[in-house]
Amino acid sequence: MALVGRKKYPTLRDLVLGCQREEAQAQHAFYERYKNRMLGVCVRYARTVAEAEDIFQEAFIRIFQHIQELNKPDSADSWVKSIIVRTAINYYNRTTRPQERFDPYEESTEELVSDDYESMVNQLNLNALLAFINQLPDQYRLVVNLYLIEDYTHADIAMLLGIPEATVRSQYSRAKHLLSKLSHQNGLKRHEFFG
Repeated sequence: MALVGRKKYPTLRDLVLGCQREEAQAQHAFYERYKNRMLGVCVRYARTVAEAEDIFQEAFIRIFQHIQELNKPDSADSWVKSIIVRTAINYYNRTTRPQERFDPYEESTEELVSDDYESMVNQLNLNALLAFINQLPDQYRLVVNLYLIEDYTHADIAMLLGIPEATVRSQYSRAKHLLSKLSHQNGLKRHEFFG
């Protein structure tokens, strides 16, 4: 069936136009195109795989409800990712944020172990970085994902989360400290970060 979908919809533009015509085969091919990659994005924002799957399904419902509004079919990749990230943020604000308690990490005032943190993170093995990010408290994980991986600015993150930019900066700083602490607790030395 995937082979038939590729022949009938050879380009992303053709695929999007098929979805806009509500063709079931196009919708299935579109879903399959993004399933693995975007589910991976959802996992970064969720606490569990089940939450990630919920976020992904909710996002795809929104995508198919609003695909008619996509005027530039060739930009579907960035459009889909944007909806996935915003759905993850909405999910966080709706379910996770109200459940958060004051976290002892908020009290942390220790300085970073390394002054060249940004350089270290830029060269960190992606899988190791994601494993450490997943150990962060929810709010920190969200800010780090948006800033480091999605490349949002602190101002953009503040607007998305509805919190002051100073809070975003503070949470990012605390998250950096925790990432450094987690790496040392797991016996990783600075030289082991470099790939």
